[in-house]
Amino acid sequence: MGIPAFYRWLAERYPRSVVDVPIDTTAPNPNGLEFDNLYLDMNGIIHPCFHPDGLPAPETYDQVFKAVFKYIDRLFSMIRPRKLFYMAIDGVAPRAKMNQQRARRFRAAKDAADEASKTETLKGVHVPEGEDFGNKKLDSNIITPGTEFMQLLSSALRYYVHLKMNSVSGWRGIKVILSDASVPGEGEHKIMSYIRLQRNLPGFDPNTRHCLYGLDADLIMLALAAHEIHFSILREDVRKALPKDKNQRQEMVKPMQGEGYLRDFEAFISRQRFQFLHIWVLRDYLAHELQIPDATVKVDLDRLIDDFVFMCLFVGNDFLPHVPSLEISEGAIDLLMLVYKKEFTQMGGCLTNSCEVDLERVEHFVKAVGAHENAIFRKRAQAQKAWDINLKRCSVKSRAMEVQSTTDHFCTETRFAVDKVKLGEEGWKERYYIEKFEVQNDEEYGKIQRHAVFKYVEGISWVMHYYYQGVCSWQWFYPYHYAPFASDFHGLHQLEIKFNLGKPFKPFDQLMAVLPAASAQALPFFYRKLMTDPSSPILDFYPRDFELDINGKRHAWQAVCKLPFINELRLLAEIEKAEHTLTDEEKRRNSLGLDLLFVHTSHPLAAKIFSFCKRNKYNPKLPKAKVKRKINPEFSDGMNGYLYISDTPIQPIAIYSPLDNTELITNNEVVSVFYKPPSFHPHIAKIPKGVIRLGKSVSEHDIQPPPILWHEKTSIVRHRFSQRCIPPRAVSGPCLAKMARQLVSQNCVTKLHDADGDHGKVRKAKRSWSRDKMKNRKIKNGGKRRKVNKA
Repeated sequence: MGIPAFYRWLAERYPRSVVDVPIDTTAPNPNGLEFDNLYLDMNGIIHPCFHPDGLPAPETYDQVFKAVFKYIDRLFSMIRPRKLFYMAIDGVAPRAKMNQQRARRFRAAKDAADEASKTETLKGVHVPEGEDFGNKKLDSNIITPGTEFMQLLSSALRYYVHLKMNSVSGWRGIKVILSDASVPGEGEHKIMSYIRLQRNLPGFDPNTRHCLYGLDADLIMLALAAHEIHFSILREDVRKALPKDKNQRQEMVKPMQGEGYLRDFEAFISRQRFQFLHIWVLRDYLAHELQIPDATVKVDLDRLIDDFVFMCLFVGNDFLPHVPSLEISEGAIDLLMLVYKKEFTQMGGCLTNSCEVDLERVEHFVKAVGAHENAIFRKRAQAQKAWDINLKRCSVKSRAMEVQSTTDHFCTETRFAVDKVKLGEEGWKERYYIEKFEVQNDEEYGKIQRHAVFKYVEGISWVMHYYYQGVCSWQWFYPYHYAPFASDFHGLHQLEIKFNLGKPFKPFDQLMAVLPAASAQALPFFYRKLMTDPSSPILDFYPRDFELDINGKRHAWQAVCKLPFINELRLLAEIEKAEHTLTDEEKRRNSLGLDLLFVHTSHPLAAKIFSFCKRNKYNPKLPKAKVKRKINPEFSDGMNGYLYISDTPIQPIAIYSPLDNTELITNNEVVSVFYKPPSFHPHIAKIPKGVIRLGKSVSEHDIQPPPILWHEKTSIVRHRFSQRCIPPRAVSGPCLAKMARQLVSQNCVTKLHDADGDHGKVRKAKRSWSRDKMKNRKIKNGGKRRKVNKA
């Protein structure tokens, strides 16, 4: 699931699109760019604060909340938005996403139980059966809509916004929107829906500068799909998150207690280094990379970018497993783009038009990709043999260490499926469907194969709608753990794909769908019994043990969790019987909510809010928060949408803190109301009129030569530049490493080695300009400038 290794591939292939963020918080502009709007995908903040990488975990909710405040402070001070600050927390997700959430949470519970079991064995302490192994450590599975933790987090963030807007001048001139876990939808998709729905309305500024924070690679796809030029993605540079020095790392992870935890966490944040991914630069790269060889064909860049987003769905996303032959680490995206350009004219043009997918063209395209499957699987089998040979050559001690580091905790009692498919060996396709889809006979083989292809094609259509228009079905999901082969995609033009919108789950319904029984304490009592009671009619949804299929991968975290899919009708029928037992507080947690909009009383929009509230002071609809007014963008910096008010005060005199040892806010000058974005209108997937285009950031000189396809190389390429490669005689010392990186990254001269380590053939780039450039290149060495000998 997800798009593993995509960001790394992108940064290496299109290096000018990624830049380090220069941070000088003492200057009026801390990073060299002016941003109007800053959006935070809050799950990218909550999780690191809840279980920080390489640091001891916090012990209380208050510590988590205060750490979240410090992280937000850091990001806000780096960007300093001029108009809007939008914080989005994941709400109830579509069923297609719940399957991934379910796998992650069951896996987290299993890992925690395994760890506790090992600790018990080492200490000789017996833990009674059924007792929560993780009761001394905060359970990260509670970072799910509907839990008490998420409700308290929302309360803490409301206090934080009031505190900042009352005390910090840089917050007073902006609008703040908080979309908490009670609002349905994933955080990043709520953000992108807001951006899309503001477009092409009165007051809309096509030159609004957007900055979106988050680590998920799908943010890149969403940003491309938005077709906003002035768009940057902010993320941590994970390569520089931890110091290389071992002593410094040990110092970082020293035990922390109480306020010391927050002090050290703040120091940890200050060491983080950040990067911008500039979407306008990435668009320039793609304009060069996706040029169609047929010079008579003129294609709009926006359509090519939509096709790029579509093609990348096949290498992985949060809703579908990737096609077996397509791994980014094996050059899958390079293969997809090469096939796309080669087949473009013959397949009749673009694969998509915004969210609409041309299935006949898609069938032609995927079949062409499928023609490479045999070679890919054979090469993968060869690489695996080379891997095994290398392990055998290690000493017993070093081999054990290698296996341990490579397979993570395979040595635990976790049950992993043995690979019986053996892709690349004769009969691999039949074995794949027998083992992965549990096919029993030839008739069932054809039926399941066709159904898997249909549901997968249905899935990529669903994802395109999700990326470009929003949820087209809350209930749809892909019903298999594995994807079909690219060579199986045929008869697509005969498919008729329709979606029913439906409605989102309630928060407790989602908790029941994604949480394991080990996390049942996050639910009300009678809901827990449905997870744990031996007589529960849905007990089969919560297995204590399940199979993990390593599925040809090398790391345990990549394993497929073979959990039973939730039957929605059975689940909701049993939950309905328990709803009458909920307390008033639990009913509030189980209800869906609205975004909150905050403005300082000095903001022009505040006067309009006061006037609106005064006129509706006795409206009978107030208790239900159904009194609304359309926002005039003239007073909101161009923002459209609707204000909603209820019978709660919009400007309390005092704001009490839900956290211990934090101040009471008196003389509050912040107004808060409910907010809804504008009514739905179709997203126009092209650059809006009136955009001031930036100068070209990328030229032909910046474009790397087409890479040699991974499976077409005559021998296995080592990931690191081999020391056995013979360097040019005129280069040595530090310059050698530099030149080696340049040679490999530019594919100008690459030394290839086979499994036995013998020298393979030397490949030269096909483009003459690359060869001439390397021939005449001068490298400084020892104060002198020397020509590089021809390799």
